[in-house]
Amino acid sequence: MTPSELVEFAEALARISAAGAGAKAFADVLAKRAHVGVLIEDAHWRRLATAGNADVPGSVRPLIDEGHGSELFSPLRNGYAGRTISIAAAQERFGQLSIFGTRDLDALEPLVRLTASAIAVAMAREYSAQPVRRRAFWERLASGAYQDAAAARDDAAARGIPVASHYVAIALEAEVAEDAIATRNQAALRAAANERFKRTEGDVGCIERGSTLLYFVPAQREVEAANARTGAAMLSRASAKGAPPLRIAGGVGNRVPLIELHTSLSQAETALSIVRRMYGAGRVGVYEDLGIYPLLLCGAAAPELQAFAARTLAALRAYDEKHQTELERTLRLYFEVGENVKTAASHLNVHRHTVFYRLRQIGEICGCSFSDPHDQLTLRTAIAIDALFK
Repeated sequence: MTPSELVEFAEALARISAAGAGAKAFADVLAKRAHVGVLIEDAHWRRLATAGNADVPGSVRPLIDEGHGSELFSPLRNGYAGRTISIAAAQERFGQLSIFGTRDLDALEPLVRLTASAIAVAMAREYSAQPVRRRAFWERLASGAYQDAAAARDDAAARGIPVASHYVAIALEAEVAEDAIATRNQAALRAAANERFKRTEGDVGCIERGSTLLYFVPAQREVEAANARTGAAMLSRASAKGAPPLRIAGGVGNRVPLIELHTSLSQAETALSIVRRMYGAGRVGVYEDLGIYPLLLCGAAAPELQAFAARTLAALRAYDEKHQTELERTLRLYFEVGENVKTAASHLNVHRHTVFYRLRQIGEICGCSFSDPHDQLTLRTAIAIDALFK
């Protein structure tokens, strides 16, 4: 490689850095010039960008003998066709740059070292402004500003944010009795929530809107969404028992793909509003468990009401179909006759104890209690909507 070619390459790197582009742009220019596969990871071995046609592993961490980055341009162990070097500046390691391919990789050391240095400078500058740039990404994502998931991922990578495929939004507020303690309560809530939703993989997004803290918790799988819901509920209970006690109201949205985060956020804020109105502080409401209330609050249209009724009665209908029972019919009659078990039994030609038994089954299958007015309203409304649109 001639000195002129090296200068041209260094100029290309400088233009990328001046434009404020992210890791993907650096990976692309190196892959194109060197005809290799490129992998850029951050200091925690999370993938930031890849480029080129060569096979690229998920991480080079297990392919480095020491288990950590090396400042030297080094081969990978086990005969893996690749070379790696730390992305570092001022004795601080920001990540790892690796190349892969079948050509003479050692001859590419000058290009790789130049690229690693350029990325280090960009990352050092990025990290100094990281809180603002990260918050800007989550604000844009939460407002539905990105056209598609690819655009959101590219922007996240440019800001050094590893994102998950799915997220759950959580809205939290601390009860404030006096203005004088509002700041203290807000800080206490933030500290408790940061600890509760701390993750080892994938970034947790957080923004503030007035007195409300909004968290975006990675949920690659449904079990992680369930853990997020449980974590929010535990946060409320644990804070109430703290010293001093902190009463927290919260709402949790559904698990959604990255690009639909604004939908989960809207659900979380709706759930929080319902919880505050109906229960006050000290409780976290999960949107999908609040029955008819979100639809009533938001003025749902006919298709949404029909979907709610079908969703509420689905488990009951599936049980009836599988076991050839009449639980849904029993529920309808029970409400039609004013919850009179004796009259319902007469209409069904069964003993009243059978009706009691069926009602217990219905409660277990639907996850509802007939003694809870909110659960009963959910079932009554679902039955009414289903009858209306038949």
